[in-house]
This record gives sequence, structure tokens and C-alpha cells, in this order.
Amino acid sequence: MTNIVLDKAVSVREGEELDVNVVDGWLKNHIQNLIGTPRVTQYSGGASNWTYCLEYDNTSLILRRAPAGTKAKGAHDMGREYHLQAALKPVYSYVPDMLAYCDDEAVIGTEFYIMEKLTGVIPRKNLPRDLKTSPKQTRQLCKNVLDSLIELHKVDYKAAGLDTIGKGSGYIERQITGWSERYTKAKTWNVPSGKGVMRWLKANMPSEERICITHNDFRFDNVVLDPNDYTKILGVLDWELATLGDPLMDLGNTLAYWVNADDDFLAQSTRRQPTHLKGMMTRDEVVAYYCKQMDIDVDDFTFYEVYGLFRLAGIAQQIYYRYHHGQTNNPAFKNFWIFIHYLMWRCKKAIRKSGKRK
Repeated sequence: MTNIVLDKAVSVREGEELDVNVVDGWLKNHIQNLIGTPRVTQYSGGASNWTYCLEYDNTSLILRRAPAGTKAKGAHDMGREYHLQAALKPVYSYVPDMLAYCDDEAVIGTEFYIMEKLTGVIPRKNLPRDLKTSPKQTRQLCKNVLDSLIELHKVDYKAAGLDTIGKGSGYIERQITGWSERYTKAKTWNVPSGKGVMRWLKANMPSEERICITHNDFRFDNVVLDPNDYTKILGVLDWELATLGDPLMDLGNTLAYWVNADDDFLAQSTRRQPTHLKGMMTRDEVVAYYCKQMDIDVDDFTFYEVYGLFRLAGIAQQIYYRYHHGQTNNPAFKNFWIFIHYLMWRCKKAIRKSGKRK
């Protein structure tokens, strides 16, 4: 296995630089045996929190911090993300080791935390060219990724002492209300109002609710694969949105990013994970596999599908709001408004197909 396939950070984006000397001084006061001055690079995959790689002479660390600019209430809480992962690690081995947390915003302008760097392959839009995948291997990769989500959903959070990480009961209603409010608050002139989709979601909330630990941003590009066996999962990243919630809504979130090989051009143009490869399950196959493994009966997945798409529209709109108002200059966000139109169209298409009009 060559280093070509390993996930690497790139040059820090303009306007998102770290004060290396300040960060280095703080780290050496909180983590022992760091040698040299860190070389700082930045991961380009994240569209929310900013993630950096700090390469010392003897080790590499990951720094995560909130972005600059206006933030939605409760979003980008680095302290919560850090402490949640630290508590989850003993019962869910895919969580990276947490090393240090800084709540003093005077250090770099915001809170941040430090974790171990997992060296491996992150399956982003396409697998690295050096990975020659057969449909059978790709199927195994797909299954293992889904199994790691299922394993999370089966964690006994009460026995693990994690029953305080979220409110639990009433999750479905809170999510529909919360994302409706967040989308409306972040709306810019060039995106749909979303009122029809919001009304449909509110009117079609399932009566049955299951509660487990939910990741809420579970995607291929948030997992790290073993470079010696890319079907094996080394870690799961980006726990900012994790809480106690409904597992089917978590699955709906995952499928909002899932692009089938036969999806339309717009879906293909926004694909950010390799779910189009031969051997990957389709969205319908994912739902069937997941429900069988979890022993859950679902007659109609439409609510969870629409929720996942609408929530993704809300996340994208919050990010686009910052770009639209000049709070970030990341060029990747420039055309998010088009993506939001598409997601709303997908919501309406699924609603029409379901025949549920109430």
C-alpha cells in the first residue's frame, strides 16, 4: 500500500490560518513529549467545522475548531463534541482518542480540541486511484460501513452512562421543529421557502419513536479505512451532531448523501462519496439491510427520507448563509443555493410518490 491512497491535508485556506506559535505553546503545556514546531495543513473535506493536521517531528495531531462568523444556536460546540467522544470511546472503539480540550477562546479566537490522527483512507467522492476495487470488495466495504452504524445504534447508552448526551424522548418532533426554524432563519433570497415540505413533515411524524445514540452525520467520508484492507473500518469521525435520537432518522440522514449509480445528473454532480460503484447497495437495499439487522419493521420509509433531505438542505443553507454574507470565502460554498433547490425538489418528489398529502 502506497502513501498515495492515504488521506492527506492540504494548504490552509486563506483567512482560516492558525497562529502556529500560540497553538504550539498551548499544546506543549497540555500534551507531553511533543518535539519540534508543528507543520500545519488543513482538511478540505469539511464544510462545517475547520479541521487541521499538526505534524510534529515525532507525532501528528488533529485540531478541530468552530468556523468564524455567525453560528446557529447549539452548533459548533467543541466542548460537547470532545466530551461526548471521550465518554463513547470505551463502548464504541471506532471513536478516535481525545487528547486535550481548550475552552479559552482567547487562545485562537474560539474553543478547540485535539485528538489522535487516524492514518488511513477516507472514501470521499471517489476512492483513490491506487485502490483497485472489485464489486465483491466494494460490497463488503458497504456492508462494513453500515455495520459500524448499526453497532453504534445498538450501544446500550444507559449502561454506558451516556443517557445525558441528549433529551431522548420527543426527538422526532424536536428535529422537525428545530430544522424548520433553522432553515427559515438562515434563508437567503435565492432559495425556496420550504414551507410545504415543513408542513408535510409536521403532519406525517411517526407515532412510534425509538431512541439510541445517533451520529447524525454518518457518511463514507466520515469513516477512516485501514490502508492495508480498505474494507475494514478504523474509525468514525465528526461527532458534532451526535445525540440521543431515532435510529431511522439517523439512517435518513445518511441516505440524503447516498447517490445511486442510476441517479440523475444533478445528484451525480453533488456526489461526495463512492456509493455509485458496482457492488454498492442502493438506497432501497440499504434500508432493507439495516432494518433486517436492527429487527425493525418499516412499511414506508418516506418520512425518514424526506426528513434527511430537508435536514441536509438546512445544513447546506446555514453554510451558504455564511458565504452569502461574507463570513467565509471558501469557494466550495458558492453554488450551495443550487443544491438547496435540488434537495427541496427531491423532498417534493418523494412526497408525491408516497401519496401522503395530509
